Amino acid sequence: MEKNSKIFVAGHRGMVGSAIVRQLEKEGYTNIITRTHQELDLCRQDAVEKFFSEEKPEYVFLGAAKVGGIMANASALADFMYDNMILEMNVIHEAWKNDCKKLMFLGSSCIYPRMAEQPMKESCLLTSALEPTNEAYALAKISGLKYCEYLNRQYHTDFISVMPTNLYGPNDNYHPEHSHVLPALIRRFHEAKENGLTEVTCWGTGTPLREFLYVDDLAEACVYLMNHYSGNETVNLGSGKEVSIKELTELVAKVVGYEGTIKWDTTKPDGTPRKLLDVSKLESLGWKYHTELEEGIALAYDDFLHSEIRVER
Repeated sequence: MEKNSKIFVAGHRGMVGSAIVRQLEKEGYTNIITRTHQELDLCRQDAVEKFFSEEKPEYVFLGAAKVGGIMANASALADFMYDNMILEMNVIHEAWKNDCKKLMFLGSSCIYPRMAEQPMKESCLLTSALEPTNEAYALAKISGLKYCEYLNRQYHTDFISVMPTNLYGPNDNYHPEHSHVLPALIRRFHEAKENGLTEVTCWGTGTPLREFLYVDDLAEACVYLMNHYSGNETVNLGSGKEVSIKELTELVAKVVGYEGTIKWDTTKPDGTPRKLLDVSKLESLGWKYHTELEEGIALAYDDFLHSEIRVER
């Protein structure tokens, strides 16, 4: 990408999109296009057609998505599948129709099989059954990834996909029911501390293993790969380090300053038992993460404290 290339960041108000905008600006890119949901509904094909035909972006970062945690995914299966499928197909298709030089599609590590061999290589995609609790979202994301691959194979486009691990950081969603595990823990322990609660109950057993990547690290990797990678196979974006949910919970409590008791409701689902990305491909391309988990949680908590919007956007 040239510094004055026309770059469209879809989903710029979300955690991922806003981080990509910050990274592009930090690196000196000057022609970044964004649209709010009110200005451009990516689920409306006619609106997306009009936008691309008028603006003709040269590069696209597709970071827009309908996201949520276990409860949200389980209760709104059809919505998660439809909204994500329509949104990504509209954007990818119009990017191809309007001769976009390069597009990056941001997937999610939840698209890998539930019992995939750990750490998960890019090649394990579609080798066995998905995690039932977010199957609808995963199927939509797999479709977007495959559509990019098929356009490359049929029409010789340069559309790439990346597979981020669990992300956290500025502009996260702190909704008590619709957020992911780390922001949900930040909110829960903050409110418990503020309200003087002596104990906090968390879902599941605390035994599942997870990997986390600070979103500004993710954004740096995305811009790096946009400039240094082309290919049909996705690229895993992660830290390559894992932590149990129990360890994560204790770390969040420590950072927030909550000193009460942590209990576990084992009647609630755990989700996938272990999720760690194999990041050897990413590292071989010349990029590695920077922000350690405790430092990142402290930055995320500071963002939470100063955020005007602590609930779902």
